[in-house]
Amino acid sequence: MMIMKRFYVWLGLFLLLGLSACELEDDNIKFHFVALQATSVDIPDTFTLNETYEVSVTFIKPNACVFFEGFDVRQEDTTVRNVVVIGTEVDNQQCAQEVEELTETFDFLVIYDQPYLFRFWAGEDENGEQEYIEITVPVN
Repeated sequence: MMIMKRFYVWLGLFLLLGLSACELEDDNIKFHFVALQATSVDIPDTFTLNETYEVSVTFIKPNACVFFEGFDVRQEDTTVRNVVVIGTEVDNQQCAQEVEELTETFDFLVIYDQPYLFRFWAGEDENGEQEYIEITVPVN
């Protein structure tokens, strides 16, 4: 019994020293966050109070250096939600200019009994004006 305890103590120390001796290289990968253009949205036609719904958003990934990170969902008013698809773009890399459409989802919990207005950021027009896909969903 005592031999097993010593064995585990020595094994633990060996593993601790072995892991602490590892040097993690800093690759100095630089990146920044980017807003990705929504092209279409799949959302239910109606909501029920206190239910959770899956919202699917199709968006444009402009090149191979951009990776999907998530959604920025901001409450502008009681039932107004501004949604932006967020990506990270790796800096100082040669990337293939492969435009790709991807679809990701997020869950939305209905907590108000009034209709919800969703505004999904869809880019800018030729004058630099922000464009949105606007969808109103009534609550039963």
